[in-house]
Amino acid sequence: MQDSEPPTTATAAPPEPLLRVEGLCKYFPVYRKGLVRRKVGEVRAVDDVNFAIRPGETIGLVGESGCGKTTLVRTILRALDPTGGRAWFASSRGPVDLAAADAPALKRLRTEIQMIFQDPFSSLNPRMTVGDIVGEPLLIHRVGTRAERKDRVADMLRKVGLKPEHMHRYPHAFSGGQRQRIGIARALVLHPSLVVADEAVSALDVSVQAQVINLLEDLQEELGLTTIFVAHDLSVVRHIADRVAVMYAGRLVELAPTDELFENPRHPYTRALLSAVPSPDPDRRLAFALSGEVADPARLPGGCSFHPRCPRRFEPCDSVCPALVQDGPAHVACHLYTERDAPSTPEGPSHRGEPRMDPTSRSRFVGQAANAHE
Repeated sequence: MQDSEPPTTATAAPPEPLLRVEGLCKYFPVYRKGLVRRKVGEVRAVDDVNFAIRPGETIGLVGESGCGKTTLVRTILRALDPTGGRAWFASSRGPVDLAAADAPALKRLRTEIQMIFQDPFSSLNPRMTVGDIVGEPLLIHRVGTRAERKDRVADMLRKVGLKPEHMHRYPHAFSGGQRQRIGIARALVLHPSLVVADEAVSALDVSVQAQVINLLEDLQEELGLTTIFVAHDLSVVRHIADRVAVMYAGRLVELAPTDELFENPRHPYTRALLSAVPSPDPDRRLAFALSGEVADPARLPGGCSFHPRCPRRFEPCDSVCPALVQDGPAHVACHLYTERDAPSTPEGPSHRGEPRMDPTSRSRFVGQAANAHE
């Protein structure tokens, strides 16, 4: 009897994205003061953002204050109506464009998409008990009977490190970290598939931050959550995120796996952010410091929005806006990495025919920036 050949194992295809954002924009009109209100401009808070997030993944969204992080996630969740673009969500009922969904459709989707807010003191109603706060989503969406809702709230409180008897207390009886746990319980009680954490730990003490981050990691593994984690602290993002998206002036300038971004940052702005991370060494100096102020989204400069502050700018930077193109495992919007024949990627369409830096100048910059980062 001849031995049968071992079965061939085909490489499993990566799962389809749970959320795909395509060209998402959010502009706020600016009107002239007076009796006759006339539009005189617009604030481009979010401008042509493209990315995709797969089930079970955590994307960290970072950038300076005013770069559009919170506006982006609120536009995705339709707390703000988008000016343009799409946000495809793989709902259990089928793909849905969040940007075009009407109010009834959005209400149905709230069971699958939830948000953890930044301030645990203002996001909880002081006149409601903890049981009512956590159980309110179940009541709104008519999930279970009264007894079943009570049991589900008690179970969720245990999962976030609180006790069932805390259901009868009011928010003022808890510390900041405990209040944030209540907010997390409220967001997860419906068992959503996508959770947006908007600066969920920035208002907490450092020791409490570590506890909440560890809690979020445990809950993500236990419940299979997909998370968009908005933060300022790059050390927090490095600990919790699978990929990191860097925003500047309403646009994504770099998107890369976490280890890749921290070990080999490509965009000059990303290098500056990493250079500014606090260090225990008192003699350490900023290796890649920035000058000037963050670009005003109401009066963005021509070309690349970062070029007035960039120490490595060259000719096309002030006239041509760079596209988000692939460079190894990362995607970067910088003319130093723009390729004439860049392939199409899930995070955005290809942009052919953009200006390209000659290889000699590009390698010289990359070497100088790498030395500065070290």
